[in-house]
Amino acid sequence: MKKKILAVILSSMMALGLAACGGGASSATKSTASSKADVSSAAASTESGKADASSAKPAVSSETTSSAESAESGSSTASVSPAVPTGIDDGVLTVGFDAEYPPYGYMDENGQYTGFDLELAEAVCELEGWMLEKKPINWDSKDMELNSGSIDCIWNGFTINGRENSYTFSIPYVDNSQVIVVAENSGIKSLADLAGKNVGVQAGSAALELLESEEEGGQKALAATFGSLNQFADYNTAFTELQAGALEALAIDIGVAKYQINSRGEGFVILDENLNTEQYGVGFLKGNTYLAEIINKDLLYLAKEGTVGKLAEKYEIADMVILKAE
Repeated sequence: MKKKILAVILSSMMALGLAACGGGASSATKSTASSKADVSSAAASTESGKADASSAKPAVSSETTSSAESAESGSSTASVSPAVPTGIDDGVLTVGFDAEYPPYGYMDENGQYTGFDLELAEAVCELEGWMLEKKPINWDSKDMELNSGSIDCIWNGFTINGRENSYTFSIPYVDNSQVIVVAENSGIKSLADLAGKNVGVQAGSAALELLESEEEGGQKALAATFGSLNQFADYNTAFTELQAGALEALAIDIGVAKYQINSRGEGFVILDENLNTEQYGVGFLKGNTYLAEIINKDLLYLAKEGTVGKLAEKYEIADMVILKAE
């Protein structure tokens, strides 16, 4: 009897143990399923996060297709990511200019830097919400200033012709001529009369490049007839030398020549024969098409709404400006 009772007890205990083991397995299965569900949920969450990140990317394409609208409105976000430093990441446009180059850039009677080009640069900065830094430079060092990042562009009666491979340029906005200025009573009437004469020119200028060029349209052969070709840091100094009689002629841009003659009074004339004709543009580091595109759109807008024309009248170069209101 005792053996039967013991057998029953042992049987019951085994049954309970098996039930407990079965429940544990079921629980483990449920836990595994739950873990899988959590992983699946996390994956779904990750996918959702990717979708959100994707939707947060800037719609670049919508800006790249709106250049015409930008020109109309004056807003001009460039469409291509810059391959070289643009210089405007800090919201400041640093313009390099010759402070002795009126009417494009100079210091007025109040000690403020002004001029046609500088006021045009100010108008562009107003459209873009940038600050303008006007940085006077030694014209002969303009390449060093640009290449070092000290300035973002050269904007000061800067000749495009012959320099296309060295800079990225804006659209041309002024038609310019290189001319010869002489004293009214000098007896010099033509380029041929410059033979044996002392001629002045600004160092690093387009006029100097022209007089040293042997390429088509260059005037090296003419320069070879001069008694001397003297270089000056700026045209104010050169004009003073011409006025004093130390120079007999000056090779110079026509816009600068007219300004100097008007400001100094009578006594000088511009020869009828030009050395050449050329165009002005804003010069950027080679490859900086990003900034050039912005400036181009703004120049077209400012021409259309009349700012370019008003500034041209103010600085008496209206007959030279080629960006016109349509």
